[in-house]
Amino acid sequence: MSHYALFPLTLGQILREYAITELHLTLNAGKWNYDNWGHPHEAGVGTGAELWAWMGVSEVTTVDERWSGLRNALSGLFCASLGSLDTRRTLSPTVAFPLSGSTPTFAPHELRHASLPSENVCTENLTPFLKLLPCKSHAGLAALLNPQKVFDADWHGMGIHVIWKEDAGVELKLTLQAVFNPVRTSAGKRRDWNLQSLFDRTIERPCPVANSSSVTVILPEEEDHKITPENPTYADGLAIYGLSSSSNFTIPLNIGMHWPSEHSFHYPLPPLTPVAPLSVKRTIHGTTQTRGVLSVSVTNNSPQELLAGYLEMMPALLTLWMHTLKVEINSQLRSDLLSGLKYHPPSLQSNDRLSPSMLQAVLTIPPKTTLKISMEVNKAFLKYTEHPPDAMRGWDLPGAVFFPLPQLSHDTCSSCDWERIYTPTLLVDLPTPDFSMPYNVIILSCTLMTLIFGSIFNLLTRKWVVVEIQE
Repeated sequence: MSHYALFPLTLGQILREYAITELHLTLNAGKWNYDNWGHPHEAGVGTGAELWAWMGVSEVTTVDERWSGLRNALSGLFCASLGSLDTRRTLSPTVAFPLSGSTPTFAPHELRHASLPSENVCTENLTPFLKLLPCKSHAGLAALLNPQKVFDADWHGMGIHVIWKEDAGVELKLTLQAVFNPVRTSAGKRRDWNLQSLFDRTIERPCPVANSSSVTVILPEEEDHKITPENPTYADGLAIYGLSSSSNFTIPLNIGMHWPSEHSFHYPLPPLTPVAPLSVKRTIHGTTQTRGVLSVSVTNNSPQELLAGYLEMMPALLTLWMHTLKVEINSQLRSDLLSGLKYHPPSLQSNDRLSPSMLQAVLTIPPKTTLKISMEVNKAFLKYTEHPPDAMRGWDLPGAVFFPLPQLSHDTCSSCDWERIYTPTLLVDLPTPDFSMPYNVIILSCTLMTLIFGSIFNLLTRKWVVVEIQE
């Protein structure tokens, strides 16, 4: 990273200033459906903003000081609210978020992780994202990224991943994922698609500085489909279109797929078998604004026993009562399926703010079984100055994270190759003061003052005369 011919200068300066060894930033909108869509190509699909970084320990500045500067710098670069990822949302879950690149030996490293589930993703985030690319959005695959089409998808998200490799140096990976539903947008309820219909654009030319550029299409299992242009390179159920100057495809390139014999698409009934090895549901329920129950349901869809890590990063808004933790299968207690339980309660920081609580555990999930975890929670009473402007809407809680662990069995397991799974975010209703009361008092006081002042003013200024009425 000594020169910036291809590496973006703005991002490189931030990495150098705060001595970042590894950085991951994702901005996502929507809820990823693991059961229907399977695992994404990039695991970071948690709703909202998620930032985590590994930094080496230094004698000049502390890790927390550099973490604060990193948040503010990235907030300005990507026009996001990353400055809100303060100590109230920062933790160090090293087991769930290990180093993706090489492990540095020159200094001990620490992790800082924070998420903001209420962050919205819009064009203001996509524009600086595209500016990091060597060809911007003028050529290559990035030319397809039409904001009006991308943000109309069922789910969309972007990611910035910086890792350090001992032999290669710093590696930057920019990703943008989106889930389109052609049936929803087509007039005839057909699943036919092409680049023009999805993005309202085609690939005009490859990026001149790219060593390689290709489009990979995953082919469906049925054989009654047709893909255009014809004669791509086929490999392991994939159709690959190379965008080099020596390819046989004409420019502009409009890749598409259609089903000639299908008049309209009908979703299969009954629902398909879940694609992901784990299906997770997480809810919080209760009838009051002071107490509730956090419930997590985990289903093992594979025929093998799975060992999975379970991570909860809960803001200080909620207090987890660990003595009420229960693990059940078919309404029977199975405490033996939970091990390695670690709980870090909220702690008071130097700025008089409470850090989040962190719960980590190892779950042993039998095959084709649903395991339920539940525990009671208390909801905090906040000062009226700590409530957001839309306090009656509630507070967004980050999703739980399930991550793979080394399996106990050495048997071949085709469904054990999975990455982190994020549950959808939750909305919790906290005790909320009546913010309308000050306005009611002001209106009542002003009304009374007006009546009193008007009466006294009339008595002091009005001239009373006797009117004689002649008969």
